[in-house]
Amino acid sequence: MGKRASLSAHEGGGAEPDLAGLLLRVATGDEAAFAEVYDLMAGAVLGLAVRMMRDRAQAEEVAQEALVDVWRRAAHYSPERGSARAWVLTIAHRRAVDRIRSEYAAEHREDRAGRLEERRPFDAVSESALANLEHERVRGCLSALTELQRESIVLAYYNGYTYVEAARVLRTPAGTVKTRIRDGLIRLRDCLGVA
Repeated sequence: MGKRASLSAHEGGGAEPDLAGLLLRVATGDEAAFAEVYDLMAGAVLGLAVRMMRDRAQAEEVAQEALVDVWRRAAHYSPERGSARAWVLTIAHRRAVDRIRSEYAAEHREDRAGRLEERRPFDAVSESALANLEHERVRGCLSALTELQRESIVLAYYNGYTYVEAARVLRTPAGTVKTRIRDGLIRLRDCLGVA
C-alpha cells in the first residue's frame, strides 16, 4: 500500500495504517516507512507542540526535532509497551518539555547575569582566565579517576547518555556504570573541594 493510499484509508475512516509496523520498518532504516510515519503523525505532533509551546515558530522546531528523534530512536519502540501513536507523542511531549525548561533556564540565567552585571563590572580577561583555571582543575581531577569512572562520567555528563546507553557503549552492565559514576562523582567532589 503506497503512502497516499495509506493516508486516504486513514482519513476516510477506513482501516487505520499499521503505525507500529511502520515504526518497525523505520528501525531498519526504511525511509519510505518514515515518510508515511511523518505524514501520519506530523499534524498531531505539531498540534501537541503548539498547545505546549504557545509559540508557533518554536512549536514547529520542536515538532521537527521530535520527528527526527522518531527516526533515530525507532529501534527503541516496542509494541508490547504501548501504542505507536502514544510512543511518538511521548517523544514530542518530552521534546516540548525540554524546550520549555531550556527557555525558562535561559531567562533565569539572563536575569541573574543582569543582576550580577549591575553589581560589578565585567572583566572579560579575568573571567576567561578563571574559566580556564576551573577547566584545568576539573581535567586534573578527571584524570585521577579510574578509566571506567572517567569514561562513564564523560558519556553521562558531557555527552548526555543515560546509564543504559553508556553501559552499551562501554559494554559494561548498567548497574556497574551507575556505581562507577556515583563513585567517580564523589571522588571529583572531594578533589575539587566542593562541599
